[in-house]
Amino acid sequence: MTYEQLDTELVNELLGDGRASLRSLAEDLDVSVTTVSNHLSDLEEEGVIQGYTPTVDYDAAGYDVTAVMQLKAEGNALGEITETLRDHDQMVSVYEVTGDYDIIAIGKFKDTDDMNDQIKALVTDPDIKQSNTSIVLNSVAENEQFELETAADN
Repeated sequence: MTYEQLDTELVNELLGDGRASLRSLAEDLDVSVTTVSNHLSDLEEEGVIQGYTPTVDYDAAGYDVTAVMQLKAEGNALGEITETLRDHDQMVSVYEVTGDYDIIAIGKFKDTDDMNDQIKALVTDPDIKQSNTSIVLNSVAENEQFELETAADN
């Protein structure tokens, strides 16, 4: 197994069980614990693996309103607006995009009043030229991850 192949297999194993022990990963990948540890450290240093966090079901935690905001930014204010959105606790995704809008932000809220109050506060920024907010009716797929392509897949 090549170095890159081992890294890919290691990432895929962790996608299946992010709490797997080094020993169980080593057994599954048929390599030593030291090899797994070294490769895991390399993947973390390179930023391929950026942390180990639980997957939260926000609906179950009481944040059952999801809003998708599309924003047009004034000229050079794009960076400032995206930073403000990123720093907002309930924004789970912020994207700079091409097309009719400059920014797409996705937020989770406890109810529509909470959403309305927070979105109004966010979009009063004079550098936001236009906004369009949609409320998600049904989450078909969310926070999905996919396994990396391996040499065997080619």
